[in-house]
Amino acid sequence: MPQTSSSGFKQSLGLVDGTMLVAGSMIGSGIFLVSADITRQVGSSGWLLFAWLLSGFLTVAAAVSYGELSGMFPKAGGQYVYLREAYSPLLGFLYGWSFFSVIQTGTIAAVAVAFANYTAYLVPGLENKLLTVGSFALDGRGLLALASVALLTYINTRGVKEGKFIQTVFTTIKLFSLFGLIILGVVVAAKGSIWHANWTDAWTMRHWNGTNDGAGQWTGVLGIVGLGFVSASMVGSLFSSDSWNSVTFIAGEIRRPERNIGLSLFLGTVIVSVIYILANLMYMSVLSLNDIAFAPNQRVAVAVAEKILGGGGGIIIAVMIMISTFGCNNGLILSGARVYYTMAQDGLFFKKTGTLNKNGVPAYALWIQCVWACLLCLTGSYNALLTYVIFVVLIFYIATLIGIFVLRRKRPEMSRPYKAFGYPVLPVVYCILASVITVCLFIFQTAQTWPGALIVVSGIPIYYIAVRKRA
Repeated sequence: MPQTSSSGFKQSLGLVDGTMLVAGSMIGSGIFLVSADITRQVGSSGWLLFAWLLSGFLTVAAAVSYGELSGMFPKAGGQYVYLREAYSPLLGFLYGWSFFSVIQTGTIAAVAVAFANYTAYLVPGLENKLLTVGSFALDGRGLLALASVALLTYINTRGVKEGKFIQTVFTTIKLFSLFGLIILGVVVAAKGSIWHANWTDAWTMRHWNGTNDGAGQWTGVLGIVGLGFVSASMVGSLFSSDSWNSVTFIAGEIRRPERNIGLSLFLGTVIVSVIYILANLMYMSVLSLNDIAFAPNQRVAVAVAEKILGGGGGIIIAVMIMISTFGCNNGLILSGARVYYTMAQDGLFFKKTGTLNKNGVPAYALWIQCVWACLLCLTGSYNALLTYVIFVVLIFYIATLIGIFVLRRKRPEMSRPYKAFGYPVLPVVYCILASVITVCLFIFQTAQTWPGALIVVSGIPIYYIAVRKRA
């Protein structure tokens, strides 16, 4: 029988559940798509693989470092709590504000739209317009995206057991599906010579200076400019690897959180990182670099499946992505609401979001999250917002890892059931590499980064208003 934590949550999730949440929240639609953009940025097999390897390293390095923080603060809220305790309530709030305004809700919206778009691949009628008001138009895909978010929200208000079931089933299916696709690709590649052609001159970086409609050309890239393109290329791979910290948000519902959260972070991120690297090796075994870079609608996995399985390959990939995105959104919806719950407990969010329903879950927080994510779906602004906050997300990760050093000095008496693996070297290496990427993004993609900082800063007056009302 599940135990109840001091916060009122039912501790009904174990190590396998936590691992499935980490892996399932990470794998959405990105691995099926973003290698096209990365290839156009760097133009070689070596640098394409490097982008995924570095993203995997950064993800695992951060995850194993977070284990120490999760052991110190085994309660709902995760990164919000870590930043609050290491620095100040203000920094914790700014993270929570960014998390609600776009990081989590924008990701939910983007994943829901990906689910709907690939459903429309199988049911073309969903593309028909249902409502048009001025420049606003709603078709079947938009309605399906909204319905999927609302359905998953409702299921998760019924209790963590229901959400756990969906997460485990859908994550298991997509893991086996991805491994199956990788194995099929390797079998087909053994009969061809594409792999060898792709690895000829593998470390000469080239950048496509036009669009994928044929206007433009590959140009050689050197020095600091090359570093900028590598950083820009990693936007897709880093976001495809993000949301691994979802399990820390539901710490109050994990059995033996001081042990199981750290292990879940490690196992989940390693499994997904290995799958992503193998998938890209498979892509390079089946398709030429040009075919990867300019796959129709960036659907690299569809192009691979069609080459392996013929015309039916696209249908199989569409079903895989539907399963993948549906399961991914379940994990995002389940975990995100716990952050708003903890903020409300601190008097920094809507009061009712800090309450649990009869099923022991923060239902009001789930529905608030649902409403805002659906609005982002309707406005279509989430893609721009997600681009704006890419470097902000990295900054929060850097601040959180530095927080390990801060807390060791500030709170040396606290129990640390699990200590950061590779401390201090691994956290320092992560912070240096992630800082280089954020600086390069700011220099080379200024127009897409400064609005992210603006979103964060806009939370400062809101924080002080909330503090005044709390007093």
